[in-house]
Amino acid sequence: MQTIPVDVGRLGALMCVVPPEPRVNKETGEVRKDRDGNTIYVVGISVRQRDNRRADVIEVAVPSEPRGIAEGTRVHVADLVAVAWEIDGRKGTSFRASAVTPDGVSAVGGVAPARAKSPGGEG
Repeated sequence: MQTIPVDVGRLGALMCVVPPEPRVNKETGEVRKDRDGNTIYVVGISVRQRDNRRADVIEVAVPSEPRGIAEGTRVHVADLVAVAWEIDGRKGTSFRASAVTPDGVSAVGGVAPARAKSPGGEG
């Protein structure tokens, strides 16, 4: 699998559109864990491109339950990576991060770095 770091500073507005929930194995119903035994949570995040109205939704997996995130919350995503995968002839891209926090709050509990505002005033 190829892992590609994503520069979130170049993205437009990031907003939670699907609140965090544990990732579940669809076949067994078991909650998925990472190598360290932490429950993996997924968050649906809308990513609006800076220079136009187009938005996409990505599902971001994180190794612990994001706190203070609800539908409509602007968020900060720490250490976002895209992972190219292939299973049984199917290909895709998944996204992982070390944390998803409410915008203005860092993953270690401090203040997250401010993102530059777009010319339209949204950021």
